[in-house]
Amino acid sequence: MPNYKLTYFNMRGRAEIIRYIFAYLDIKYEDYRIEPADWPEIKSTLPFGKIPILEVDGLTLHQSLAIARYLTKNTDLAGKTELEQCQADAIVDTLDDFMSHFPWAEEKQDVKDKMFNKLLTHDAPILLQDLDTYLGGKEWFVGNSVTWADFYWDICSTTLLVLKPDLLDIHPRLVTLKNKVQAIPAITDWIQRRPQTKL
Repeated sequence: MPNYKLTYFNMRGRAEIIRYIFAYLDIKYEDYRIEPADWPEIKSTLPFGKIPILEVDGLTLHQSLAIARYLTKNTDLAGKTELEQCQADAIVDTLDDFMSHFPWAEEKQDVKDKMFNKLLTHDAPILLQDLDTYLGGKEWFVGNSVTWADFYWDICSTTLLVLKPDLLDIHPRLVTLKNKVQAIPAITDWIQRRPQTKL
């Protein structure tokens, strides 16, 4: 088994999908969390100046979703067939496209508030309706078992609900899916053990 070291801030953010996968697959790793004050010094040492990074026996990987695909490769979490893998990737990319629109690093609070409000009140309902329709009466987004797309839905929606608690009130099927992910024993255990952070 390779030696894994995950480096990110002390928050869920972009590293949480990697932590979910490690938890579900019962893979041991070092969950190294840095303080914002240490970030400038660490940033200058990274090939692309961004985190999370995953060190695998000393080799540095970057980009959270690329890392997630690497870890789920040849497991049912990726999807059981090539078509399912494409479907799972598409759901993840759809969610990530949306989450990437948020100006997380914007320093002008009035600009940030305006953008967040538009995304949460105008754009989010459209995405949620599309996701609800895609899920339909199925138990999981893809195939007949959990994939990393379901994990990513839980992670993204957890953050969205922090920002707008009533966002899923008219989408009980999406809430049910979120609850099913959190009820998976390995995920339940991780959620109980992880540091409690806002985002």
